[in-house]
Amino acid sequence: MTVSPAEPRTSGALSPTELATAAVMSSFAVALSVVAILVPMATALQIVAAVPMAVVVQRHRTRALVAAAVAGVLVAFVAAGTTTAFTVAMSAILGGLVGRAKRKKQGLLSVLATSMVVGPAIGAIMVGLLLILSPLRELFLRTIENTVEGLARLMSRAEFLVTPANVLRDSVGTILDHWWWWILGTTTLSIVFGALFAWLILGAVLDRLATIPVIDRLPVATDGAVGPLPVQLRGVGFRYPDSTFAALDNIDLRIELGEFVAVVGHNGSGKSTLARILAGREPTSGTVERPGTAGLGLTGGTAVVLQRPESQVLGSRVADDVVWGLPPGYDIDVESVLSEVGLAGLGERDTSSLSGGQLQRLAVASALARRPALLIADEATAMIDAEGRASLVALLAALPKRHPMSVVLVTHQELETVAADRVVHLHSGFQVAHTPDWMRGHFAYSADAFHTGAPLMTLTGVTHTYNSRTPWSQDALHGIDLSISKGDGILVLGGNGSGKSTLAWILAGLTSPSAGTARLDGRDIAGNVGAVGLAFQHSRLQLQRRTVAEDIESAGGPEVGSAKVAVAMDAVGLDRTLAGREIDSLSGGQMRRVVIAGLIVNKPRILVLDEPLAGLDPPGRTEIIDVLGSLRRQGIAIVVISHDVDGMDRICDRTVVLDAGRVAS
Repeated sequence: MTVSPAEPRTSGALSPTELATAAVMSSFAVALSVVAILVPMATALQIVAAVPMAVVVQRHRTRALVAAAVAGVLVAFVAAGTTTAFTVAMSAILGGLVGRAKRKKQGLLSVLATSMVVGPAIGAIMVGLLLILSPLRELFLRTIENTVEGLARLMSRAEFLVTPANVLRDSVGTILDHWWWWILGTTTLSIVFGALFAWLILGAVLDRLATIPVIDRLPVATDGAVGPLPVQLRGVGFRYPDSTFAALDNIDLRIELGEFVAVVGHNGSGKSTLARILAGREPTSGTVERPGTAGLGLTGGTAVVLQRPESQVLGSRVADDVVWGLPPGYDIDVESVLSEVGLAGLGERDTSSLSGGQLQRLAVASALARRPALLIADEATAMIDAEGRASLVALLAALPKRHPMSVVLVTHQELETVAADRVVHLHSGFQVAHTPDWMRGHFAYSADAFHTGAPLMTLTGVTHTYNSRTPWSQDALHGIDLSISKGDGILVLGGNGSGKSTLAWILAGLTSPSAGTARLDGRDIAGNVGAVGLAFQHSRLQLQRRTVAEDIESAGGPEVGSAKVAVAMDAVGLDRTLAGREIDSLSGGQMRRVVIAGLIVNKPRILVLDEPLAGLDPPGRTEIIDVLGSLRRQGIAIVVISHDVDGMDRICDRTVVLDAGRVAS
């Protein structure tokens, strides 16, 4: 089967992306509707509940909105009754009207015209149901009569409202005698005016959400016989929409059954794009030849394991996640699959209690449950420690020897390519000859170039327990003693689950220790949040604005202007011309530097970085290490929480090793 460029599918059953979006957004709408009804003074959230529904139809087909609406109404009815279900239904209608108009680039007049058709149609459906269900009709009319009577009595308590109250009582008879016209009219008016207010309130929100790019999706499995291998790429190129350069250019590659192939290259070299082409994404030039379809997610097809396993784990228990999405009656020995990936006996374990390495193994197990012919691991080792990385690579290398399948590993680490049958090296979208020394970097600093000053922060006997005094309590730290001085360079090491991230949050004041003290200048750091800068492991989650300058300004506060932004960008080695660049157009290393710039714009004396090198290629690692060295020379204390030590000895001259929440050395 030859795959060549084609237009995106616009018909057929809902795609996995549409189903996932509908499920998530309908859940948001239900949650907002429940809060709006149960919490006093939160009625305005009923309008906000239309936003998730509008997003569904703004980004996908109308049938995805129908799926979200049906699921949301049913869940709302079961969870909170008829009123909440009605609120969710109205959110779907109003959100659908506005979102569909935004997708088709239509204006307010189009929304009002559509609402004048939808309103009477919904009113007619309600009238028809009440005509058929006579007991419900009697209850509905009796409710109207009692409501009007109650309102009239309240009005009669004020002497000047007695006459209007009598008029209201007299009108109820007319309403009950012609109830079908009343329902048609009130329903139509409600929909029309609701659509008007929804457009005025939600329009700007949807316009802002429309600027957020939805890129690099995995391909949707297509119809046809599944047969991903052998796969032959001939002159394959790929250019993303609105991009000025090709992500891949003239790639010739063949993968046979039973191979373990490593794909290496710097950030932006096209590795992930190649992985998606192998998974079934259509190229913009060239051809992909395989005996059938890639069959992504299908039995005997292609499986993909991504960098962040928590985004792929869906089951609450380990065993549940392995069988998630498999058809009824599918023959699978869950314990055997778990044993093969090193998770024997953990079938009943809660997935939230697994370490990063265990989560990646679970993702591999879920992939193996579908007996794939091609398994693609895209930077699957980037977020786990060295021991877990070596173990996972050994597992992936052994799979083609145990099963009729091939494995493609996308990686930055040269050590992970040793077991590969061959290495595919990409550079700026082109395939180049592979040389083992491509990983080497040149650092501007060494640890003996720094000097420390007076003590700034002291941790004494710090202990922390999550969910203390509950059956789910979990100890994270035990009796930690640590002193941080001006200009210090401290490297905190430890495996997954050793307590590194918990320590980082305590140092930043975001978590208070269960016992012991954490003091900055003699005061509890928990009462001075912001005095210590904290860079999270996943930089993109910390960047909240559209452009680089906007994000740095937002992180620094209202007193930060363009001058301070420029100084902060200079301090982290970012070219000032990037100030107007959109965040999503930056590389991983550039995103981390923007985060650091946002932290140092207010001149913190201590900077804590959680896994600052995770997922970066050699040049990106060198850049971040040099930035941290420059900050340390300015007197800022650097605390690096990491399991990746390569190059860190250049800027850190103190090392703390954590093991099971205790200082091991």
